[in-house]
Amino acid sequence: MPLYKTIQHNSNTQILIWNITESFEQLNQEVQLNKKNQLRLNGMKSEMHQRAFLSVRKLLLLAGYSDFDLQYDAFGKPHLHSENRHREFTEVSITHSHHFSAIIVSNEPIGIDIEMQREIILKIAHKFVNEEELNRLQKTDLNDFIKKLTVKWGAKEAIFKIKSEKGISFKDHIKVAPFELNETQTSADLSFNGKNEKFTIHFSELDTNFTLVYAFENNSSIQPKSVC
Repeated sequence: MPLYKTIQHNSNTQILIWNITESFEQLNQEVQLNKKNQLRLNGMKSEMHQRAFLSVRKLLLLAGYSDFDLQYDAFGKPHLHSENRHREFTEVSITHSHHFSAIIVSNEPIGIDIEMQREIILKIAHKFVNEEELNRLQKTDLNDFIKKLTVKWGAKEAIFKIKSEKGISFKDHIKVAPFELNETQTSADLSFNGKNEKFTIHFSELDTNFTLVYAFENNSSIQPKSVC
């Protein structure tokens, strides 16, 4: 069973990461979908997307839930709902990139993102970071530049998943504080619709060229206490 890693951030928050090695047929036999999500799966043209979709349901099972506990609000944001549980998570965020998928479950507003570190991010950097950020980041070597841009993109994607509001601009509304790659945490601000909200950002590497980022909507969350 390719559970890649579990991060127990605190008693209210857990991250589970899957390394997708199974075939579509194997995954499809091991999970059950509700009717709506079965239709979504059937409509996917990419087998990789289908396998990622099913692997997320495997992660839900490991967290004590199933596809039938997953509900989406009017903005497309997922939530967990299940009865008769001793401890119930209510929030969930989902991500997948190539052969990795992950979920974060919590009782706090959270967002998660996995991104592959690729040079193509250099071509689109101007779309999600401002000129001041770019000038500062360009002073590092190319490999670190790519890794830092990937963290910034992941952080902004995770924040967007938390807020799920139309009109949020990664470049204009979300600012990620400076950080070093040997650190595991930074902060970010979202200035949108007359409000300024702060977030705690956690980041780490998976294998050698993937970045995991997850965000909380406040600065009260403690550091991860165990990883297995």
